[in-house]
Order: sequence, then structure tokens, then C-alpha cells
Amino acid sequence: MTAAENDTNSELRVLTIDIGGTGIKMLTIDGEGAALSARKRELTPKPSDPDRVLGVICQMIVEQRPFDRVSVGFPGVVSRGVVKTAHNLGTEIWRGFDLQSAIAEHTGKPTRVANDADLQGFGVIDGKGVEIVLTLGTGLGTALYVDGHLVPNLELAHHLLKDNRTYEDLTSDAELKRIGKEQWSEHVALVFEALEPLFNYDIAHLGGGNARHFTGQLPDNVRLFQNVTGLAGGIRLWQDWQVS
Repeated sequence: MTAAENDTNSELRVLTIDIGGTGIKMLTIDGEGAALSARKRELTPKPSDPDRVLGVICQMIVEQRPFDRVSVGFPGVVSRGVVKTAHNLGTEIWRGFDLQSAIAEHTGKPTRVANDADLQGFGVIDGKGVEIVLTLGTGLGTALYVDGHLVPNLELAHHLLKDNRTYEDLTSDAELKRIGKEQWSEHVALVFEALEPLFNYDIAHLGGGNARHFTGQLPDNVRLFQNVTGLAGGIRLWQDWQVS
């Protein structure tokens, strides 16, 4: 990484892309994380193979130019820009795909790719103490930070929580539609009950498209955030690049 690549002045324009199991979101931000364009959203194509997803992204990018760099959040484990898992898109068709190089080639701009919850968390954390981020969407995204430093690719979603069911089984969009908001919200509350004594976090940040459906009472140390706020994390991938 060159000094120029790590320059994050306010004139820098970073295209931030959030790839989800249901939708692909896109926003151009400046070096302070402020929006420079309207947030764009398109449905994630089905099947969600790399060619189709890249095709949608390329169409969406036209309305976001100009930009200097690209930050991408992907719903799975990503190591040095290469996809390792993609539970809600299809792991077998994504495993080993160098998404970072592919988007850099399409855009002609320096690109960095990270787990989607990791990227969104960078947009909302305080940077003090232990903070955890949960995103409720097609599945469940999780991210962990200690004094602003990321512990990359935390995949609690697929860990067993109750009755041989995972965190994601209990809080997914499919489960919300199956059992309704009230019971689903109880499942979300159960996740916090499990995580607080495990990580002893100072603050938990709750976002994602389905966070708005939570009907219960959140603990005092849990904050809600909007997706557009999380997209501001795209600039942090250039300020504090430490994603494996």
C-alpha cells in the first residue's frame, strides 16, 4: 500500500458497496464519511453467482461516478479480498473467488473487500472499549472491535444457540416471516442475552434491514443504526486496513 493509497482527506471519493443476500446497496462518500450521492439499491440476482452479482454492480456504478476508490462489504468470510464462505449467496459458487481483483478490474480503481458486518461496524463504532455489531437481514452479520481494532470475520451466525439451531436460524429473514415480529424479537433478545456474558461488551450496535422490525425493549447498552450510516464504514477500510 502506498502513502497515496492511504491518504484520506475530505476530497477523497470512496464508492462503498454492500452486497447482501436480498439487496445490493451502493453509496459514494467523502473522506469524512459523508454521503456524496443518493443511496442506490437493487435486488441481488438469483442465482447469486459472481457473474450475475458483478453484472448488477457494474450497472449501478454508472450513477455513482466519479470516485477514487472502492470499499466492498460481502456477506461471508473474506481473506485478502478472496471469498471463503458465502452462506446466503452459495458458498460453493463463491469459494476462492477473488472479488477484490474482479471489482478493481471493472472499476479501474483501488479496491478493498471485507466482511459486510465488519465494514458496517466501522461506520458506527465509537472506537473505545469492546464493541459488537449485529446486522439483521437475510441472515445475521456479526463483528467485534476492541478499542476500534477489528477482530475480522467473526461468524457467530452459524454457531449453535438453542435447540440445535444457530443464531442465524433464529434471527433470519425467513424466520421473521415464519413466526412473526413478536416471537422473532424474542429470538433477537436471546442473542443479546447469550453474547453479553460471553464478550462483556461495552456497546452493541444493531442494524440491518430487519432491525426496524424488533418490537422488544433493547438493553441500555444496545444502539440501533441505519444502513446508510454503516456504509460510511467504507472510508475506514482505507484508514485502518487490518482485515485479513
